[in-house]
Amino acid sequence: MKFPPKIPNRKTKSKTNKGGITQPNINDSLEITKLDSSIISEGKISTITPQIQAFNLQKAAAGLMSLLREMGKGYLALCSYNCKEAINILSHLPSHHYNTGWVLCQIGRAYFELSEYMQAERIFSEVRRIENYRVEGMEIYSTTLWHLQKDVALSVLSKDLTDMDKNSPEAWCAAGNCFSLQREHDIATKFFQRAIQVDPNYAYAYTLLGHEFVLTEELDKALACFRNAIRVNPRHYNAWYGLGMIYYKQEKFSLAEMHFQKALDINPQSSVLLCHIGVVQHALKKSEKALDTLNKAIVIDPKNPLCKFHRASVLFANEKYKSALQELEELKQIVPKESLVYFLIGKVYKKLGQTHLALMNFSWAMDLDPKGANNQIKEAIDKRYLPDDEEPITQEEQIMGTDESQESSMTDADDTQLHAAESDEF
Repeated sequence: MKFPPKIPNRKTKSKTNKGGITQPNINDSLEITKLDSSIISEGKISTITPQIQAFNLQKAAAGLMSLLREMGKGYLALCSYNCKEAINILSHLPSHHYNTGWVLCQIGRAYFELSEYMQAERIFSEVRRIENYRVEGMEIYSTTLWHLQKDVALSVLSKDLTDMDKNSPEAWCAAGNCFSLQREHDIATKFFQRAIQVDPNYAYAYTLLGHEFVLTEELDKALACFRNAIRVNPRHYNAWYGLGMIYYKQEKFSLAEMHFQKALDINPQSSVLLCHIGVVQHALKKSEKALDTLNKAIVIDPKNPLCKFHRASVLFANEKYKSALQELEELKQIVPKESLVYFLIGKVYKKLGQTHLALMNFSWAMDLDPKGANNQIKEAIDKRYLPDDEEPITQEEQIMGTDESQESSMTDADDTQLHAAESDEF
C-alpha cells in the first residue's frame, strides 16, 4: 500500500509591527505585566527599579562613611594621646568591625599609653587569637609583656614573629625586649640594631636601643639613638623623654626639664612625664612648683605609685611630715610590699620623735628587701629630698640606705624603659 506523502504544516504568517513584535507576543507581554503586577501586589517578588537601587547604594555609602568617620575620630584621639576618648569611640563600633586586628590593636595601644598593662595584654592576646599572622602592633605587645615581667609569653611571641617575618622591625624589637627582660643587654642591643638595619626609619627601634644603652650606662650612645629617633619622627615623645632622663642623670636639670616639657607638649596626658618634671623642679629648688606638678600627675592617674612616692618625698624634704606620712600610708595600700615606702615612713616617724614606730618600719623594710634591690619603684632617697640639717641615721637606716650614697637614677627600670608607642601618621 502506498501511503500518501506527509504534507508539512504551513505556519500562518502573523503581522508584525514596526518594532518587530508580533501581535500575539504583545498580548503575551500584556498578560505577563498584569501577572507581575498582581504578584508584586501580593508581595511575592520585589523588583528593584534603578531609583531604588541608587537609593540603596547611597544608603550603604553613607553607612560606610559614618563607619570610617568614627574609626578616624578614634585614631585621631589616640594620636593626640586622648586615650580614654579613643577607647570609648572604638569600643562603640559594630561588633564585626570591633573584632578586627586593626581596631583591637589601637585599643591595646591606648591601654598601653594609660599604663594599664593588664588590659593591654588582654586586648593584644585577643588580636593574636583572631589574627595570628599579624605583625603590625606586636612591638607594643612585647613591651607590655616586658612591663608585666611575663618572660615565657614574651619568648613565645618573639619566636613566632621572627619565624613569621625576619624582615620586619617589629619582630626584632620583640626579640630585643625578650632578652632585655632577661638582663641580657648585649644580645638585646644586637637585636634592636638589627631592627634598625631592617628599617632605618623605624623610630621605635632607635628609642628601645637608647633605653638599653641607658641601662648599660653608655649615655653617649643613648643620646645618639634618641636624637636619631627624633630625626625620624619629631613627635616621638619617648625619645624626648629619653634625652631628659640622660640630662637628669648628668645633673643638667635645666636641660632635663626642657626635654621633659617637650615630651609633655606632645603627650599632655602622661602622668609619668609630669612626675619626672616635678622631680626635676624639686632638684632646681622649685619645691612649691614641683608639688603643683605632682598634684596634676596624681589627678590624671590617682593610683600611680611613682607620683605618690615623689610627692611624699618632696613633702618630707619640706618638713611637712604629717602630710608626707598620710601620703605614704595611702601609698602603702597600693604597693604593700615596697620596702622603700616603709623606709621613708620610718624616717618620718623618726623626725616626729616616735622612735619605736620608726624602728618597726625600718625592720619591715629590711625584711621585705634585705639587699635594697628588686624594688617596684627602685628609688633611692637621694640627698636632694632631705633637708640640709639631716641628723645622723641609725644603724637600721644605714643598712637600708646603702644606695643613698650613690647618685639617684631618679627612676626605676620600668620607667627607664618607658616604651611608649609612637603614632605612625606623624
